[in-house]
Amino acid sequence: MDPRLLFRWLLSGVVLACLLACLLAMPSTRAAESRNVLVLGRISDDPQAHYEQLKPLLDYVVARMGDMGITEGRVLMARDAQQMQSYLRRGRVDWVTETASGAMLLESRADARALLLTERHGVSRYHTVYFARRDSGIRGLEDLRGRSIAFQNRQSTSAYFVPAGELLARGMTLEILLSPRDQPEPDSVGYLFARSELNMSSWVHKRLVDAGAMSNLDWDNARRVPPSFKRDFVVVRETPPFPRALEMVRGDLDARVAARLREVLLEAAADPRAADALRQFFRTTAFLPIDADTRAGLDVLRTGALRVVAEVE
Repeated sequence: MDPRLLFRWLLSGVVLACLLACLLAMPSTRAAESRNVLVLGRISDDPQAHYEQLKPLLDYVVARMGDMGITEGRVLMARDAQQMQSYLRRGRVDWVTETASGAMLLESRADARALLLTERHGVSRYHTVYFARRDSGIRGLEDLRGRSIAFQNRQSTSAYFVPAGELLARGMTLEILLSPRDQPEPDSVGYLFARSELNMSSWVHKRLVDAGAMSNLDWDNARRVPPSFKRDFVVVRETPPFPRALEMVRGDLDARVAARLREVLLEAAADPRAADALRQFFRTTAFLPIDADTRAGLDVLRTGALRVVAEVE
């Protein structure tokens, strides 16, 4: 063989071997770098607004986790629950803030772990209020058969997962309606998403739907249920209280990192330097430990949420 051709052949082999070695090394390099980064995730239909709400608290936390090797914080948005589940399973997100039902779905489907209960506006638990027009003849949930109900959206615990789960548990079939003018089957409960609590109360008041379900906090808010509407309404049922929101971590997050994150968040409410970040973090006032009663309530929510996903969606 021509010596020059032999040299070129050997050189090409060396180059290819170097490239292969670099490619094989890249994942481990990224993994090493990722151990220095804490990623906070959120399911969002408004990433820019939510980024501005999440980043200040993330920065506060990262500044206090240097002893764990955490030097950087990143925010990663998911368009829906399925994408967030994928992020958690693949280790792309470390910490997620979620509604209680959403958190339980992540626990069941992505092996996420509940870290802390989140208190917002001084409230860590709330409940669902079902309401209808006083002249509708509806006085209990059984009266909703063959009628319609408005929920808020598919992410809401108090205004979707809890009421939908209760109706299913009572043996009712939920049937999505094409519009407020659509009618359900006689043995079904038709449902629509109103998108906001004010829309929901307006639809019930105008008789576009027969009933609505929202949190007691929204029920008591005059901007969402105007007094001129409320005097024509009757409360059909109020559920027992359940957790308002949770902070979750991925199941395989380093236990030392998870413990330090929990410690920092628990102490944040007493630190004046965290006040502004907590306020921007969905008006959070404290993070609280998950006691036995809270865990029991979460287990009930998980069962109901899984049933809604399986039988309704």
